[in-house]
Amino acid sequence: MSYIAKPNVSHPKAPKNELGLTERDYEGVVSTLCAGCGHDSVTAAIIQAVFELGIEPYKMCKISGIGCSSKTPAYFASQSHGFNSVHGRMPSVTTGANAANSALTYIGVSGDGDSLSIGMGQFAHVIRRNLDMCYVIENNGVYGLTKGQYSATADVGTVGKKGPANKQMPIDPVSTAIGLGATYIARGFSGAKEQLVPLIKGAIMHKGFALLDVISPCVTFNDHEGSTKSYAHTREHYHRVIKTDFVRPSEEIVAAYEAGDTMPIKLHDGSKIVFRRVDKDYDPTSRAAAFSYLRDSVNAGEIITGLLYIDEETGDMHDLSGSVSEPLSKIPYEELNPGADQLASLMDQYR
Repeated sequence: MSYIAKPNVSHPKAPKNELGLTERDYEGVVSTLCAGCGHDSVTAAIIQAVFELGIEPYKMCKISGIGCSSKTPAYFASQSHGFNSVHGRMPSVTTGANAANSALTYIGVSGDGDSLSIGMGQFAHVIRRNLDMCYVIENNGVYGLTKGQYSATADVGTVGKKGPANKQMPIDPVSTAIGLGATYIARGFSGAKEQLVPLIKGAIMHKGFALLDVISPCVTFNDHEGSTKSYAHTREHYHRVIKTDFVRPSEEIVAAYEAGDTMPIKLHDGSKIVFRRVDKDYDPTSRAAAFSYLRDSVNAGEIITGLLYIDEETGDMHDLSGSVSEPLSKIPYEELNPGADQLASLMDQYR
Protein backbone atom coordinates (compact mmCIF):
# COMPACT_ATOMS: atom_id res chain seq x y z
CA MET A 1 0.00 0.00 0.00
CA SER A 2 1.36 3.45 -0.88
CA TYR A 3 0.93 6.53 1.25
CA ILE A 4 0.69 10.11 0.03
CA ALA A 5 2.88 12.57 1.92
CA LYS A 6 1.29 15.84 3.00
CA PRO A 7 2.84 19.12 1.86
CA ASN A 8 5.34 20.29 4.46
CA VAL A 9 3.82 23.74 4.83
CA SER A 10 1.70 25.49 7.42
CA HIS A 11 0.09 28.88 7.82
CA PRO A 12 2.63 31.40 9.16
CA LYS A 13 0.12 32.51 11.82
CA ALA A 14 -0.91 28.99 12.87
CA PRO A 15 -1.12 28.67 16.68
CA LYS A 16 1.95 27.16 18.35
CA ASN A 17 2.29 25.27 21.60
CA GLU A 18 4.92 25.83 24.31
CA LEU A 19 7.47 23.97 22.18
CA GLY A 20 6.91 26.29 19.23
CA LEU A 21 5.21 23.52 17.23
CA THR A 22 1.95 23.70 15.28
CA GLU A 23 -0.66 20.97 14.92
CA ARG A 24 0.78 20.26 11.47
CA ASP A 25 3.98 19.13 13.21
CA TYR A 26 1.97 16.32 14.85
CA GLU A 27 0.36 15.02 11.67
CA GLY A 28 1.31 11.91 9.70
CA VAL A 29 0.65 10.68 6.18
CA VAL A 30 -2.63 11.07 4.32
CA SER A 31 -5.27 8.63 5.56
CA THR A 32 -6.24 5.74 3.31
CA LEU A 33 -9.35 4.89 5.35
CA CYS A 34 -12.83 5.24 3.91
CA ALA A 35 -14.16 8.79 3.61
CA GLY A 36 -16.18 9.61 6.71
CA CYS A 37 -14.57 6.88 8.86
CA GLY A 38 -14.81 7.63 12.56
CA HIS A 39 -11.20 6.51 13.01
CA ASP A 40 -9.99 9.64 11.21
CA SER A 41 -11.85 11.74 13.76
CA VAL A 42 -10.03 9.87 16.53
CA THR A 43 -6.75 10.65 14.77
CA ALA A 44 -7.64 14.34 14.69
CA ALA A 45 -8.47 14.25 18.40
CA ILE A 46 -5.14 12.58 19.24
CA ILE A 47 -3.26 15.20 17.20
CA GLN A 48 -5.01 18.01 19.04
CA ALA A 49 -4.43 16.36 22.42
CA VAL A 50 -0.66 15.83 22.04
CA PHE A 51 -0.29 19.31 20.50
CA GLU A 52 -2.02 20.93 23.46
CA LEU A 53 -0.05 18.83 25.94
CA GLY A 54 3.17 19.97 24.29
CA ILE A 55 4.72 16.52 24.02
CA GLU A 56 7.95 16.28 22.04
CA PRO A 57 7.16 14.00 19.07
CA TYR A 58 10.42 12.08 19.49
CA LYS A 59 9.43 11.30 23.08
CA MET A 60 6.27 9.52 21.93
CA CYS A 61 5.89 5.86 20.99
CA LYS A 62 2.78 4.77 19.08
CA ILE A 63 2.04 1.06 18.72
CA SER A 64 -0.75 -0.91 17.07
CA GLY A 65 -1.80 -4.41 16.05
CA ILE A 66 -3.74 -5.36 12.91
CA GLY A 67 -6.97 -3.90 11.55
CA CYS A 68 -8.37 -0.63 10.23
CA SER A 69 -7.74 0.91 13.64
CA SER A 70 -4.11 -0.17 13.56
CA LYS A 71 -3.47 2.11 10.58
CA THR A 72 -4.12 5.12 12.80
CA PRO A 73 -0.53 5.54 14.11
CA ALA A 74 0.61 6.24 10.54
CA TYR A 75 -1.68 9.26 10.46
CA PHE A 76 -0.29 11.20 13.45
CA ALA A 77 3.09 12.22 14.87
CA SER A 78 5.26 11.15 11.95
CA GLN A 79 8.41 12.14 13.87
CA SER A 80 7.69 9.77 16.77
CA HIS A 81 8.67 6.14 17.35
CA GLY A 82 6.22 3.58 15.97
CA PHE A 83 5.63 -0.16 15.68
CA ASN A 84 2.87 -2.03 13.86
CA SER A 85 2.79 -5.40 15.61
CA VAL A 86 1.16 -8.79 15.00
CA HIS A 87 -2.63 -9.16 15.33
CA GLY A 88 -3.60 -8.88 18.99
CA ARG A 89 -0.01 -8.57 20.23
CA MET A 90 0.25 -4.82 20.66
CA PRO A 91 0.14 -5.03 24.50
CA SER A 92 3.16 -7.31 24.82
CA VAL A 93 5.23 -5.25 22.37
CA THR A 94 4.32 -2.10 24.30
CA THR A 95 5.21 -3.83 27.57
CA GLY A 96 8.64 -4.71 26.25
CA ALA A 97 9.27 -1.21 24.95
CA ASN A 98 8.07 0.39 28.18
CA ALA A 99 10.21 -1.96 30.26
CA ALA A 100 13.29 -0.82 28.34
CA ASN A 101 12.43 2.88 28.16
CA SER A 102 9.89 4.23 30.63
CA ALA A 103 10.68 7.83 29.65
CA LEU A 104 8.55 7.72 26.48
CA THR A 105 4.85 8.50 26.23
CA TYR A 106 3.12 5.35 24.97
CA ILE A 107 -0.07 5.51 22.89
CA GLY A 108 -1.51 2.20 21.73
CA VAL A 109 -4.29 2.16 19.13
CA SER A 110 -6.30 -1.01 18.68
CA GLY A 111 -9.70 -2.21 17.52
CA ASP A 112 -12.49 -4.23 19.06
CA GLY A 113 -11.37 -7.32 17.16
CA ASP A 114 -7.66 -6.78 17.75
CA SER A 115 -8.19 -6.31 21.51
CA LEU A 116 -11.21 -8.40 22.45
CA SER A 117 -10.92 -11.44 20.18
CA ILE A 118 -7.43 -12.65 19.26
CA GLY A 119 -5.83 -10.17 21.68
CA MET A 120 -8.12 -10.73 24.68
CA GLY A 121 -5.47 -12.51 26.72
CA GLN A 122 -2.90 -9.81 26.17
CA PHE A 123 -5.48 -7.10 26.83
CA ALA A 124 -6.25 -8.64 30.22
CA HIS A 125 -2.62 -8.90 31.29
CA VAL A 126 -1.55 -5.42 30.23
CA ILE A 127 -4.34 -4.14 32.49
CA ARG A 128 -3.23 -6.44 35.32
CA ARG A 129 0.32 -5.08 35.08
CA ASN A 130 -1.01 -1.50 35.04
CA LEU A 131 1.35 -0.58 32.22
CA ASP A 132 1.78 3.17 31.90
CA MET A 133 0.13 3.77 28.53
CA CYS A 134 -2.87 5.30 26.78
CA TYR A 135 -4.81 2.42 25.18
CA VAL A 136 -7.36 3.55 22.58
CA ILE A 137 -9.92 1.07 21.23
CA GLU A 138 -11.58 2.28 18.04
CA ASN A 139 -14.80 0.32 18.49
CA ASN A 140 -17.05 -0.22 15.44
CA GLY A 141 -18.46 -3.70 16.06
CA VAL A 142 -17.15 -5.24 12.83
CA TYR A 143 -14.02 -6.54 11.11
CA GLY A 144 -13.66 -3.82 8.51
CA LEU A 145 -10.63 -5.35 6.74
CA THR A 146 -12.32 -8.70 6.16
CA LYS A 147 -15.72 -7.59 4.85
CA GLY A 148 -17.59 -6.73 8.03
CA GLN A 149 -18.07 -9.88 10.09
CA TYR A 150 -19.39 -9.34 13.62
CA SER A 151 -16.70 -8.51 16.16
CA ALA A 152 -16.74 -9.34 19.86
CA THR A 153 -18.50 -6.03 20.64
CA ALA A 154 -21.44 -6.55 18.26
CA ASP A 155 -24.72 -6.25 20.13
CA VAL A 156 -27.21 -9.10 20.32
CA GLY A 157 -29.72 -8.65 17.50
CA THR A 158 -27.37 -6.69 15.27
CA VAL A 159 -28.12 -7.55 11.63
CA GLY A 160 -25.18 -7.82 9.28
CA LYS A 161 -25.20 -7.13 5.57
CA LYS A 162 -25.55 -10.88 5.03
CA GLY A 163 -26.45 -13.82 7.19
CA PRO A 164 -28.45 -14.09 10.42
CA ALA A 165 -28.57 -11.59 13.25
CA ASN A 166 -25.87 -11.77 15.90
CA LYS A 167 -26.92 -13.97 18.83
CA GLN A 168 -23.72 -13.91 20.90
CA MET A 169 -23.40 -11.64 23.92
CA PRO A 170 -21.01 -8.73 23.34
CA ILE A 171 -17.87 -8.04 25.34
CA ASP A 172 -18.01 -4.54 26.77
CA PRO A 173 -14.40 -3.28 27.01
CA VAL A 174 -15.31 -0.75 29.70
CA SER A 175 -17.01 -3.23 32.04
CA THR A 176 -14.25 -5.76 31.34
CA ALA A 177 -11.57 -3.20 32.24
CA ILE A 178 -13.36 -2.34 35.47
CA GLY A 179 -13.43 -6.01 36.46
CA LEU A 180 -9.76 -6.47 35.55
CA GLY A 181 -8.62 -3.50 37.62
CA ALA A 182 -7.78 -0.78 35.08
CA THR A 183 -6.91 2.52 36.76
CA TYR A 184 -8.32 4.93 34.15
CA ILE A 185 -11.41 4.07 32.13
CA ALA A 186 -13.32 6.32 29.76
CA ARG A 187 -15.59 6.08 26.75
CA GLY A 188 -16.07 8.57 23.95
CA PHE A 189 -17.69 9.02 20.57
CA SER A 190 -15.62 9.87 17.52
CA GLY A 191 -18.17 12.49 16.51
CA ALA A 192 -17.93 14.41 19.81
CA LYS A 193 -14.43 15.89 19.61
CA GLU A 194 -14.91 18.47 22.34
CA GLN A 195 -15.33 15.61 24.82
CA LEU A 196 -12.89 13.18 23.22
CA VAL A 197 -9.82 15.46 23.30
CA PRO A 198 -9.88 15.98 27.10
CA LEU A 199 -10.41 12.25 27.65
CA ILE A 200 -7.33 11.49 25.52
CA LYS A 201 -5.28 14.12 27.36
CA GLY A 202 -6.32 12.65 30.69
CA ALA A 203 -5.44 9.14 29.53
CA ILE A 204 -2.00 10.24 28.34
CA MET A 205 -1.20 12.08 31.57
CA HIS A 206 -2.47 9.29 33.84
CA LYS A 207 0.31 7.21 35.40
CA GLY A 208 -0.76 3.63 34.77
CA PHE A 209 -3.01 1.85 32.30
CA ALA A 210 -5.59 4.18 30.75
CA LEU A 211 -8.34 2.70 28.57
CA LEU A 212 -10.34 4.87 26.20
CA ASP A 213 -13.13 3.02 24.39
CA VAL A 214 -14.22 5.14 21.42
CA ILE A 215 -17.41 4.31 19.52
CA SER A 216 -16.02 4.89 16.01
CA PRO A 217 -18.51 4.01 13.28
CA CYS A 218 -17.57 2.04 10.18
CA VAL A 219 -19.06 3.84 7.18
CA THR A 220 -18.67 0.83 4.92
CA PHE A 221 -19.87 -2.33 6.67
CA ASN A 222 -22.08 -1.29 9.56
CA ASP A 223 -24.63 1.19 8.24
CA HIS A 224 -27.83 -0.59 7.32
CA GLU A 225 -31.15 -1.37 8.90
CA GLY A 226 -30.49 -3.19 12.16
CA SER A 227 -27.04 -1.69 12.76
CA THR A 228 -26.25 -0.33 16.21
CA LYS A 229 -22.75 1.11 15.90
CA SER A 230 -22.13 3.08 12.70
CA TYR A 231 -23.13 5.77 10.20
CA ALA A 232 -23.48 4.69 6.63
CA HIS A 233 -22.10 2.32 4.08
CA THR A 234 -22.70 1.57 0.45
CA ARG A 235 -21.74 -1.03 -2.09
CA GLU A 236 -23.86 0.42 -4.90
CA HIS A 237 -21.09 0.92 -7.48
CA TYR A 238 -19.07 -1.93 -8.94
CA HIS A 239 -16.66 -1.85 -11.83
CA ARG A 240 -16.58 -5.41 -13.11
CA VAL A 241 -13.35 -4.97 -15.11
CA ILE A 242 -11.37 -4.87 -11.88
CA LYS A 243 -12.63 -6.44 -8.69
CA THR A 244 -12.91 -3.50 -6.32
CA ASP A 245 -15.33 -1.61 -4.11
CA PHE A 246 -16.51 1.99 -4.30
CA VAL A 247 -17.38 3.69 -1.03
CA ARG A 248 -19.45 6.81 -1.39
CA PRO A 249 -18.19 9.67 0.82
CA SER A 250 -20.52 10.32 3.74
CA GLU A 251 -20.85 13.34 5.97
CA GLU A 252 -19.59 12.73 9.49
CA ILE A 253 -22.18 12.84 12.25
CA VAL A 254 -21.22 15.18 15.11
CA ALA A 255 -22.90 15.91 18.43
CA ALA A 256 -22.60 18.30 21.38
CA TYR A 257 -24.29 17.68 24.72
CA GLU A 258 -23.76 18.66 28.36
CA ALA A 259 -23.00 16.62 31.49
CA GLY A 260 -25.98 14.49 32.46
CA ASP A 261 -27.70 15.00 29.11
CA THR A 262 -28.98 12.25 26.86
CA MET A 263 -28.24 12.64 23.14
CA PRO A 264 -30.05 10.46 20.57
CA ILE A 265 -27.88 10.14 17.45
CA LYS A 266 -29.74 9.43 14.22
CA LEU A 267 -27.66 7.34 11.82
CA HIS A 268 -27.82 7.61 8.06
CA ASP A 269 -30.00 4.54 7.80
CA GLY A 270 -32.62 6.06 10.11
CA SER A 271 -31.74 3.99 13.18
CA LYS A 272 -30.71 5.63 16.45
CA ILE A 273 -28.21 5.14 19.25
CA VAL A 274 -28.44 7.01 22.54
CA PHE A 275 -25.44 8.54 24.31
CA ARG A 276 -25.49 9.92 27.87
CA ARG A 277 -22.74 11.93 29.51
CA VAL A 278 -21.98 11.10 33.12
CA ASP A 279 -23.70 13.38 35.63
CA LYS A 280 -21.79 16.26 37.23
CA ASP A 281 -22.00 14.59 40.66
CA TYR A 282 -20.88 11.18 39.35
CA ASP A 283 -18.01 9.70 41.41
CA PRO A 284 -15.41 8.07 39.11
CA THR A 285 -13.30 6.79 42.03
CA SER A 286 -15.69 3.98 43.03
CA ARG A 287 -15.18 0.81 41.03
CA ALA A 288 -18.41 -0.78 42.29
CA ALA A 289 -20.43 2.33 41.52
CA ALA A 290 -18.93 2.55 38.04
CA PHE A 291 -19.84 -1.04 37.26
CA SER A 292 -23.39 -0.57 38.56
CA TYR A 293 -23.78 2.66 36.59
CA LEU A 294 -22.74 0.90 33.39
CA ARG A 295 -25.14 -1.99 33.96
CA ASP A 296 -28.01 0.45 34.53
CA SER A 297 -27.14 2.31 31.33
CA VAL A 298 -27.15 -0.92 29.32
CA ASN A 299 -30.59 -1.80 30.68
CA ALA A 300 -31.78 1.69 29.71
CA GLY A 301 -30.42 1.32 26.18
CA GLU A 302 -27.89 4.14 26.64
CA ILE A 303 -24.16 4.39 25.89
CA ILE A 304 -22.44 6.21 28.73
CA THR A 305 -19.55 8.50 27.75
CA GLY A 306 -16.99 10.40 29.82
CA LEU A 307 -14.49 9.50 32.53
CA LEU A 308 -16.01 6.41 34.14
CA TYR A 309 -13.32 5.33 36.61
CA ILE A 310 -9.92 6.49 37.83
CA ASP A 311 -7.47 5.19 40.47
CA GLU A 312 -4.45 7.40 41.09
CA GLU A 313 -3.12 5.44 44.07
CA THR A 314 -2.03 2.15 42.48
CA GLY A 315 1.54 2.19 41.15
CA ASP A 316 2.31 1.36 37.54
CA MET A 317 4.27 -1.66 36.30
CA HIS A 318 7.65 -0.15 37.21
CA ASP A 319 6.49 0.76 40.73
CA LEU A 320 5.09 -2.73 41.28
CA SER A 321 8.21 -4.50 39.98
CA GLY A 322 10.73 -2.22 41.70
CA SER A 323 12.44 -1.10 38.49
CA VAL A 324 15.13 1.55 38.64
CA SER A 325 14.00 5.04 37.81
CA GLU A 326 16.44 5.43 34.93
CA PRO A 327 15.25 3.80 31.69
CA LEU A 328 17.08 0.51 31.07
CA SER A 329 17.90 1.65 27.55
CA LYS A 330 20.05 4.43 28.99
CA ILE A 331 21.98 2.35 31.56
CA PRO A 332 25.53 1.45 30.42
CA TYR A 333 26.14 -2.20 29.62
CA GLU A 334 28.78 -2.41 32.34
CA GLU A 335 26.16 -1.61 34.97
CA LEU A 336 23.59 -4.00 33.50
CA ASN A 337 26.09 -6.90 33.36
CA PRO A 338 26.46 -8.39 36.89
CA GLY A 339 29.66 -10.23 36.00
CA ALA A 340 30.52 -13.93 36.07
CA ASP A 341 30.81 -14.20 39.85
CA GLN A 342 27.48 -12.51 40.55
CA LEU A 343 25.77 -14.57 37.87
CA ALA A 344 27.17 -17.80 39.34
CA SER A 345 26.01 -16.79 42.81
CA LEU A 346 22.56 -16.01 41.47
CA MET A 347 22.31 -19.36 39.69
CA ASP A 348 23.42 -21.22 42.82
CA GLN A 349 20.23 -20.04 44.52
CA TYR A 350 18.23 -22.17 42.08
CA ARG A 351 20.24 -25.37 42.41
